Amino acid sequence: MVTPRWIQQIQQWPVYRQFTDGDASGRGAAAKSAVSDRLTPRTATADKVVKSVCPYCAVGCGQNVYVERGKVTQIEGDPDSPVSRGRLCPKGSASLQLTTGPGREYRVYYRRPYGTEWESLDLDTAMDMIAERTIASRAKSWEWEHGGVRTRRTMGIASLGGATLDNEENYLIKKLFTALGAIQIENQARI
Repeated sequence: MVTPRWIQQIQQWPVYRQFTDGDASGRGAAAKSAVSDRLTPRTATADKVVKSVCPYCAVGCGQNVYVERGKVTQIEGDPDSPVSRGRLCPKGSASLQLTTGPGREYRVYYRRPYGTEWESLDLDTAMDMIAERTIASRAKSWEWEHGGVRTRRTMGIASLGGATLDNEENYLIKKLFTALGAIQIENQARI
């Protein structure tokens, strides 16, 4: 006997399959269509998975970074992370764009004082400019004493660290800026 077409169509409905296939919660085969049944996860072709931490805020959510042929192909929440238990906020979920997005810049750009255009600099030149300006600012604003009290400080340099820096990085930054004589040293995680 041939099953009428309308019955065949009803049998393809997910709700019908949910109750007839023993998938009462509707989270198994009943929820799959022919198209979704053929799909494979974006992470299936990865050569390796690298554990990382989301770079956006001080929470430190764990991430699994999927790498294929040396290129990052997907970033997802790390279910082994005690902090986030596999979950990521919208910014963390979009962090793949940090590594592969078309807006990512791989060059140093500089706009001269009162300039209107950006110019590309090589990294060595940019680092030399930063070092020279730090030394000049320290020399210009150095105070051996203030109001008769010995200070040995500079008020021309300050540091505001990022929230994703770990304790060791913050320790080294504190040591560097203290050695330079800066007293305005803060971290974004506390603000």
